[in-house]
Amino acid sequence: MKIKTIKEELNSLEYHGRGILIGRTPDAKKAVIAYFIMGRSVNSRNRIFVEDGEGIRTQAFDPSKMVDPHLIIYAPVRVMGNKTIVTNGDQTDTIYEGMDSQLTFEQSLRTREFEDDAPNYTPRISGIVHMENNGMNYALSILKSDDGNPGSVLRYNYAYNNPIKGEGRFIHTYKENGDPLPSFEGEPKKLEIPDLDLDSFTKLVWENLNEDNKVSLFTRYIDLETGKYESRIVNKNK
Repeated sequence: MKIKTIKEELNSLEYHGRGILIGRTPDAKKAVIAYFIMGRSVNSRNRIFVEDGEGIRTQAFDPSKMVDPHLIIYAPVRVMGNKTIVTNGDQTDTIYEGMDSQLTFEQSLRTREFEDDAPNYTPRISGIVHMENNGMNYALSILKSDDGNPGSVLRYNYAYNNPIKGEGRFIHTYKENGDPLPSFEGEPKKLEIPDLDLDSFTKLVWENLNEDNKVSLFTRYIDLETGKYESRIVNKNK
């Protein structure tokens, strides 16, 4: 698979939807997580990320404009010990609760499917980072309809053990802009993780998301030796 730069990938589409990028820094010392949301409707754009314990949650920027919260208000990031979960919906809680009951990441997601937002049937994308013995592995998942047919659920899981330094995998909800929106297709994309500090990395991602459609961005670097992390949140609404 051809590796692309973050700038190249993010400028290739005007509307990725929601996106998860997980990888490893070039020095192999840190795990990298980025999660962003984009929006076309007033309801989708009326959001911000806020800190919530070790994770984050979405929140209405202007509560008076909130129309339907059930698919747009959730906790995208939660932490369970040496595992960090990141998703585009309330399946974050499904994964957290499932793993707390000794289920795997994949087993926990078997109870879920794509979102009930016909005619788009937005895929549920999820990721998890597991740190152990000064190293890491991670997994990504997408639950989507079969080419827009809500009668069939497609479940794809991708596992990355001992990931290569300076590389990451990127998955997003939509293949391209459209009406209805076509679901992401194929394997998660391989992206270069540049040798940047967290602020510079965050700036790189944010500045290359489509200006009209970007809403919020969360980034995190996790030290694989100590487990300590630092995070950034960028919101278009201020």
